[in-house]
Order: sequence, then C-alpha cells, then structure tokens
Amino acid sequence: MTADQAVPIAAATCVVAAEAVTKVYPMPGAPVEALRGVTLAVERGTLLSIAGPSGCGKSTLLHLLGGVDRPTTGSVTILGHRTDGLGDAALARIRLRHVGFVFQRFFLLPMLTAEENVALPMMEARVPADERRRRVRALLERVGLGDRMRHRPGQLSGGEMQRAAIARAIANHPDLLLADEPTGELDEATGREVGGLLRALSRDGIAVVLVTHNPDLAALADRQVRMRDGVLV
Repeated sequence: MTADQAVPIAAATCVVAAEAVTKVYPMPGAPVEALRGVTLAVERGTLLSIAGPSGCGKSTLLHLLGGVDRPTTGSVTILGHRTDGLGDAALARIRLRHVGFVFQRFFLLPMLTAEENVALPMMEARVPADERRRRVRALLERVGLGDRMRHRPGQLSGGEMQRAAIARAIANHPDLLLADEPTGELDEATGREVGGLLRALSRDGIAVVLVTHNPDLAALADRQVRMRDGVLV
C-alpha cells in the first residue's frame, strides 16, 4: 500500500487514524524522513500487526498513533481528537485514560510488586483505593498472575513480567493498546501465550496495534501491513 492508497477512515468504530502522516527529524547534514505519507485506520476490536525491517518507521508510527509524538505534516486522530490540536496536558490525559503501551523490555519498576506496578496508572488517574485493589486483582488473575501479585519483577519470569506489563497497560480500560515487539524477549512458547492474550483483548473490543518481526505473532492479527522506507507497502 503506497501513500496515495488510503485506508478508509469513515467508520464510527475507528479508534485511531493517521492521514497522510509524515515525520521528519532534523539531523546534522540532512533531515531524516522517518514516515512519508502514511494513511491508516484501526477500528475497535481489531488486532493489526505492522512488520518491516529495522529502521523503516514502525516504532515512529506507533509513537504517533499513541500520541507520544506529533506528526510533521498530516494528522493523527485518537477517538475524534486530533493530536496536533491538543496541548501537552490534554494529550497526556488521553494517553492515560485511553491508550495502553506494551514494550519489549517490560519497563516494570523493580522495587514494586506486580500489583503495585499495575496500580500505578490507576493511581495517576485517581481511581479510588477500593476500586483500584479490586481491579488490580481482576487484571492479574486475567493474565494468569493471581498467585504472583506480591512478587517483584526480579522474582518473575520474562513471560510473567510481560503479562504484568500488559495488565498495567490495560489498567485504565484503554480503547487502544500499542505493543512494540511484545515477544522480542520471550521464548517461542511464552510468545504464543502473550500473542493469545493480545488477541483476546482485541476480541474484548480494544483496538490493538502491534509491531513485530515474529511471523507467528503477526499471523494472529486480523490485518497485517508491512512498512519499508517510511511507507506502507
């Protein structure tokens, strides 16, 4: 799919849409064009995988879809809100309440237990303590860590840490879940478990976008796209 072959963005179920998005980074000598006119839409309940060689713009696109960064030109719309029209505080609120992030290296705080890590975004969103405790337990039980709630990351396996990270990412009931190489640090069997969990979350109505080099993980997606040199191909 080239830049001028747009994915339709008319559906009311659309959670996030990028339209003719470019991203240019100023660099000594010459600017680097990371994205070159990408158009993409992701609907509620869809698992979308993005594949492509290193440096093709996958993670840059993920950051734009999640409101972590803004495009140089074009627009990204999250739940009807264009990110280029929002201030930093408003964009942070959207990320907190509507977007979850899962990374390859988990990024759990090592001094906190699994339940404390999962509770962090709820504390930031000012979820009442009783509701927070109930939701943490339900989330950790859902990802198979009900008996590991009080373990710190150093006491968990790689797969358990990633499942805890997913529980944290969905703590505030996001509409959009973005996963950047979520099985990159895991063995094959554990990667399949994490992939199955992401697919189940999409079936619950979350729009899930994952960047992966793993063809088995990509095969779980409802839609697969590839990137090369900053465009969808």
